[in-house]
Amino acid sequence: MIEKKCCFIGHRNTPKTEKLQERVKSLVKELIEKENVRTFLFGSKSAFDDLCFDIVTELKAEYPDIRLVYARNMYPVLSDYYEEYLLEFYDETYFPKRIENAGRASYVERNQEMIDASDFCVFYYDENYRPIERAKGFGGIPRSGTAVAFSYAERKSKRGAPLTVINLYKT
Repeated sequence: MIEKKCCFIGHRNTPKTEKLQERVKSLVKELIEKENVRTFLFGSKSAFDDLCFDIVTELKAEYPDIRLVYARNMYPVLSDYYEEYLLEFYDETYFPKRIENAGRASYVERNQEMIDASDFCVFYYDENYRPIERAKGFGGIPRSGTAVAFSYAERKSKRGAPLTVINLYKT
């Protein structure tokens, strides 16, 4: 059976409820046991990432062959010290080549790279969520990075890519 990958993307401020934690844990176990997901990709900067990281880390005791991979959007080259630090938490870390010159769009490019590498994308996306005023989308309306990533993943999935998009906000 082919090993698969899953990434997690969600709003910076996500409520860490018991119900959401249980739903993430149940979903991750299902992805491991029924879908043969063995690699979990993480970004940073969101409470949802942190929640998912904690759960996958906990499940690694039960499923020692799963891998936690950190896709960095900063620091193309790491010092030995910082790399050792990251590898205390993750099995691997990498800097996607396509974001080398992305500048402020590095989060967007990093998220798209994780989506492109995944078979499953687990989101916590509320379409009514509005970030602080600094992130302006079309028409001057603030647009969240999660909204951009969710739209990208849905378009990719609708074009026939082998990608399953799961939004835990709706469940």
